[in-house]
Amino acid sequence: VVARGARESDSRKAVVALAEERQLRVEERAFSVEEALAAKEAFITSATSFVTPVVRIDGDIVGDGKVGPTARRLREEYVRFAADGEAVT
Repeated sequence: VVARGARESDSRKAVVALAEERQLRVEERAFSVEEALAAKEAFITSATSFVTPVVRIDGDIVGDGKVGPTARRLREEYVRFAADGEAVT
């Protein structure tokens, strides 16, 4: 789930495109903090940190409190594409 109304950054667009290319379901809509806390994993995107796993929100654990496989995979893919000089947007 991608937060609807989140700033349309190049990083966000690139991560959504990478996820869709890998046949990961992407759904854009508003969600609550409670829903985020109930997620198996969470991450944020930015131009400087690419894909950053979120394991706590306001001190509460998200998922099992560890970096999840989707966030790890998307971060690795994003970094690889950027390092190769390939377009990620």
